[in-house]
Amino acid sequence: MTATAGSIHILGICGTFMGGLARLAREAGYRVTGSDANVYPPMSTQLEAAGIRLQEGYRAEHLRPAPDCVVVGNALSRGNPAVEYLLDEDLVYDSGPGWLSRHLLQGRWVLAVAGTHGKTTTASMLAWILEHAGLAPGFLIGGVPHNFGVSARLGGSRFFVIEADEYDTAFFDKRAKFVHYRPRTLVLNNLEFDHADIYPDLASIQRQFHHLVRILPATGRLLVNAADPALAEVLAMGCWTPVERVSAAGGAAEWAALPDAAGSGFQVRFRGKVVGRLDWTVPGGHNRHNALSAIAAAHHVGVPVSTALAALARFEGVARRLEVRGVAAGVTVYDDFAHHPTAVATTLEGLRGQQPARRLLVVLEPRSNTMRLGVHRRTLGPALAAADRAWLYQPPDLGWEPGEVAASAPVPVRVAGDIDALVAEVVAEARPGDAVVVMSNGAFGGIHQRLLDALGRREAGHG
Repeated sequence: MTATAGSIHILGICGTFMGGLARLAREAGYRVTGSDANVYPPMSTQLEAAGIRLQEGYRAEHLRPAPDCVVVGNALSRGNPAVEYLLDEDLVYDSGPGWLSRHLLQGRWVLAVAGTHGKTTTASMLAWILEHAGLAPGFLIGGVPHNFGVSARLGGSRFFVIEADEYDTAFFDKRAKFVHYRPRTLVLNNLEFDHADIYPDLASIQRQFHHLVRILPATGRLLVNAADPALAEVLAMGCWTPVERVSAAGGAAEWAALPDAAGSGFQVRFRGKVVGRLDWTVPGGHNRHNALSAIAAAHHVGVPVSTALAALARFEGVARRLEVRGVAAGVTVYDDFAHHPTAVATTLEGLRGQQPARRLLVVLEPRSNTMRLGVHRRTLGPALAAADRAWLYQPPDLGWEPGEVAASAPVPVRVAGDIDALVAEVVAEARPGDAVVVMSNGAFGGIHQRLLDALGRREAGHG
């Protein structure tokens, strides 16, 4: 692309996906501007550093003079002033996934990672494997892989890795975002009920996944979790692409991982033959599955297993995926994005398996739309089983009684409606050697640093 590629204005530019799209468009030579209801760091500073002008709010004047295309984020709906203006003025508009597909993905070999859990980590691992193999992939990921330091780049080859989300596309396109990406290599990690604000049941999500399976070419490849019955039902609706199944527990599958007894690594088998071994310290069976899926996807584009294993041995993780935010008073504070009971359980079980003698104190914010609707309130308590104690934040507008979680949890759970009070309780409980795992898909009022600051003051004898 050249600097004459055209101009776009992105409505909702500070979201993770749209912010990544903005960086890709700018890198491709487009003139990019954008607006959002909440323009704040770190996304705002990252975009401005990339030469992208940002505006606060959604006002009609932001679209004058008219750009070549207005790219509309899926958080915007009818009644929004900018949306009403672009419709009244008959401006050219598109969705983020639609624009990406038409302008940046056409002609590329897209490797997509879909599923309820593990998309960001698996896509990050896959992009890093391809990079380590010298393939210079492009990528768009819903997090920041530490090996790259950015969530999106165009890359220098035909390969492009994308985190394929099943959330809806835009107010004018209610299909799942991932049907726009037209992958050739597709990872289906797992499938559970989620996004209760737009899907009424699991069957409706399965139908969207089958729409994705329908557009995969016969020369492509499907890498599917062998142990997931919901995905088996999706494939039973019809499949026209070769399938390789993935089993992280050593089951019957083309790709199998046999974990060490100590849990420090695993053996990789392909079609019954041992093809390599990975020594690493990343905790949890879910991450073993993520890694195996990434190895299998990379294999489809010609990356030897040995190369993939060498890359994963140097994988540095993803921001906000059990990321250490700091240590104070001997207490380690982690930040984790988990916002579904299964993700909560697997993350805590992985950390418990890696550090069995350590006390795990969990602080959880039910922030996702599905969590806030109370869909998971009966399964959230049992998901905390690997913790020693837990705290559940109750925001003022939570639509259900969090005491249900405390009642069903096998460990002590406290409910707090004030972040300052919550911090004080956790700090009073924490002892040297403990791990405090903060789980939220938002900023959670900066609680990670507040915990570290309060622990530091306690250690210094000032609080």
